[in-house]
Amino acid sequence: MAQRYQAVSRALPSESDSEASTSETITFEKEVGETRNSLEGLPRDVMVAILQKVGVFDILENVQHVCESWHEICQDPALWRSIDMSDIIDYYTSDDQTFEIIKQAIDRSCGQLIDISLEHDCNDDILKYITDRKNQVRRLKLVTSWNITNYGLSEAAKMMPSMEELHLHFGSITEVGLENVGRSCPGLKSLTHNQNIPVDDPNSVALAISRTMSQLRHLNLIGNYMTNTGLQAILDACPHLESLDLRLCNYVDLSGELGKKCSSIKTFRHPNEFVGENEGRRFFFDSDIDDRY
Repeated sequence: MAQRYQAVSRALPSESDSEASTSETITFEKEVGETRNSLEGLPRDVMVAILQKVGVFDILENVQHVCESWHEICQDPALWRSIDMSDIIDYYTSDDQTFEIIKQAIDRSCGQLIDISLEHDCNDDILKYITDRKNQVRRLKLVTSWNITNYGLSEAAKMMPSMEELHLHFGSITEVGLENVGRSCPGLKSLTHNQNIPVDDPNSVALAISRTMSQLRHLNLIGNYMTNTGLQAILDACPHLESLDLRLCNYVDLSGELGKKCSSIKTFRHPNEFVGENEGRRFFFDSDIDDRY
């Protein structure tokens, strides 16, 4: 929609343009005008809901420039309560450019940000930027954010005591960061920790979870190295589990009572169940785990 509006500007004919080009421009201009007019009659909350599906990059770079009314709606903090930056790498290659667009989105939320997804080379400074603006984040998702450290996440968690969901996919967060999050966010209900980082103690992550996250309802540990010791600790400490994903957790033995206990959980994913490419394979580098697909 907004891209078509930009296409209209680029397609404005010069005196030497052909009649065909002029006709194409008029068609584009008419389509954009009709679309804009039909949306402008909608209630503000409906417009916000529609624009939330457009994406952060397109809103900041395209949509807000379409017209004055759209620009005004794009300033509404309600539009920025949930921010998904998972596709930012498709637009920017420079870290400075990436951070700048993320900061713009965070600033627009005016402290109302409750849900944010970050991907690729985000670092501790971004988490600090979020918490410095008094945002009460309830859901945080970090994907391949290798530059976010245990310290950075731990400090951010202190300022996010109301966080209910934490999703970590392929980064450097270990049991240290997880335990600190659990202590700072006692109401955490959903945790994903798909890291596949070799550790000295295969049960360290599981034991950290069991010590500090007793309110968990949903737990995803694809590719974890834990043994039955770690799994038993989780099951004993987290009685409210409604879903448990143990795919690729090939060091647990579920042939006995432990397996029966897992099967009693409403949604249980067995270690031998299939893992799709987007869930893991392209990020796993351990050949032993690769062979399990």
